[in-house]
Amino acid sequence: MGIFSKPSFTSEKKRDVPEGLWQKCPSCSEVIHNLELIQNLLVCPKCQHHFNLAAGERILQLADPNSFTEHDADLISVDTLKFTGMASYIDRLKSYQKKTGLKDAVITGECKIHEHPVAIAVMDFSFIAATMGSVVGEKIARIIEHATRQRIPVIILSASGGARMYEGVLSLMQMAKTCGALALHSKARLPYISILTHPTTGGVSASFATVGDIIIAEPKAMVGFAGPRVIRETTHQDLPAGFQTSEFLEEHGLVDMIVARKQLRDTLGQLLSYIAPAR
Repeated sequence: MGIFSKPSFTSEKKRDVPEGLWQKCPSCSEVIHNLELIQNLLVCPKCQHHFNLAAGERILQLADPNSFTEHDADLISVDTLKFTGMASYIDRLKSYQKKTGLKDAVITGECKIHEHPVAIAVMDFSFIAATMGSVVGEKIARIIEHATRQRIPVIILSASGGARMYEGVLSLMQMAKTCGALALHSKARLPYISILTHPTTGGVSASFATVGDIIIAEPKAMVGFAGPRVIRETTHQDLPAGFQTSEFLEEHGLVDMIVARKQLRDTLGQLLSYIAPAR
């Protein structure tokens, strides 16, 4: 064999990389180790993209230690319409309950934030895209009514794909029910802080999510009623760049402030010191 002959290569299998150790940022394509991502509250350290966060994790980040008490934890949706399709509604609910450990797409309860008692509702996008059905609307309405009785502020963190199609008009009714509860809360001169996370769309964005006394959004969150394609086909007009982002909505007055996840707890504590009723 000549000294310049090509060496032979073996096709040995490369060592597998264990799954679940890395995440790829959908915004900047940075590959991030899960430990680093968790330590950074699921925010990309390079571009500050905010990953979706489970409802339980949000509560842990915001509430004072050991102060959260959950309400209405056992409410479960029923298949009133006997919805059938690729899979029954009940089967789909059971699948997501097993996958997420949740009974439905929102956790509600009472906690303290910087020693201020508040009623809180946190939607979880991992449960059927946090669509609002009867249970989601009922739990949110109940926690608002509890806050009104206790004379404490309401904080709702929204993330939703809209109304839940499997429940038809029963899901659309929740828009009026939640806003009605908030109207009575406002009539009692009690504050409501709405926090918009990515994405907040459909019936949720058209109801309780956008009627807060103070509306906060996470950076670059998508907030809107219908998708860009539907709006474009309906209006037959070109849409402004980024028109459904937090930044665009802040510029046009729908959002009061944009707050990064790391600063959210302290920002809420400061706001509550201004607007929470004296105890």
